[in-house]
Amino acid sequence: MQAIPTSAEAGSASVSQLFGYPFRIFFLSMTVLALSVIPVWVLQVTGVVNMPLAMPGLFWHQHEMLFGFLTAAIAGFLLTAVCVWTQTERTHGFRLVLLWGVWLAGRLLLAFGADLPDWLVQGVNLAFLPLVMLDAGWRVWKAKQKRQLMLLVVLGLLWLMQIGFVTRLDMTYSHGALIAAMALISIVGGRITPAFTSGWLRQRGLNADAVKNIPTLDMASLFSMILLLASLVTGWQALTGGLSLIAGTLVLVRLANWKGWLARKEPLLWVLHLSILWVPVSLYLLAGTIFAGWPSNAWSHAAGTGAISCLILGVIARVTLGHTGRALVLPKGMVVAFIAIQLAAVIRVLTAFDIIPWHPGIGSSSLLWMFAFGMYLVRYTRILASPRPDGQPG
Repeated sequence: MQAIPTSAEAGSASVSQLFGYPFRIFFLSMTVLALSVIPVWVLQVTGVVNMPLAMPGLFWHQHEMLFGFLTAAIAGFLLTAVCVWTQTERTHGFRLVLLWGVWLAGRLLLAFGADLPDWLVQGVNLAFLPLVMLDAGWRVWKAKQKRQLMLLVVLGLLWLMQIGFVTRLDMTYSHGALIAAMALISIVGGRITPAFTSGWLRQRGLNADAVKNIPTLDMASLFSMILLLASLVTGWQALTGGLSLIAGTLVLVRLANWKGWLARKEPLLWVLHLSILWVPVSLYLLAGTIFAGWPSNAWSHAAGTGAISCLILGVIARVTLGHTGRALVLPKGMVVAFIAIQLAAVIRVLTAFDIIPWHPGIGSSSLLWMFAFGMYLVRYTRILASPRPDGQPG
């Protein structure tokens, strides 16, 4: 098995290298934000600090996790992947600096802009996703890849949820954003997870044909979540509960067809399957919220901490290695990080049900979250800031 290049073999790390490809700067920035928002939020709600936030603390926390953390992950992955899909030149250098600057400005304005006009704070924060969609969209249009259009449509729905959230400060839109994010998982996860799994099995002479991908089922799963998003935002409770059960079951059937247990020896694969399993769990918990009165923060944290955060960590760990020309061999400690982020999600959901008391539940889940992303920061920062060992752009 090929060893991971050392820092000397990979070349000198530098800040300029971070702007050589979108995944580099956005994965690093996203991780720093992940490690900052949680402790700041805890200090804010406990009264230890009083930051001049541009919106109430709870809404700031939700916005930064959904439209700061998540959108940085989307930008890093999508703007890297779409260049490969469409065979177009990557966004890098000054253009990437400007795009990243818009994202960073949004974070700073929300954290310190209490005395600034709403139109400025909202306008800057709402500018980022359209810029990402524009960058990806012209490439898709130029390459005439209609297959990618649905991805842009769902990104547009996520942006609409952000508009509703920042202008109305209504948690309905943050919940809608969680559904939109899981719809993105349905698309992206449905492409990479079965493909990576079957490829891994084939390389080892195992039964790659056991992994099934049914396009009709894929579309049914995606459209059920789009309908679920519409019903949730418009307040059709019974319909939302029913669609949650349908969408959750469709995702579960897809996941079963991908035969994740066959790749249980490969952490870079089982983390994808286990993370996507949180999608049906979240949707079933949403149905329980509507039909049985379960706490709403159970499904929202299963979606946010479970499905979204766990999958992001698994994807960025793999993408960073692959796109920097390194072997797909996890750095030391990353398997523990994968386990920690999964445990953080489990503990957070159990805390929502009062199975674990609030203070130890919040504290332990936060520490596990920070450990997981902290491990990525420690193990991957030099990789992100170093050139590829083969001299290729990436």
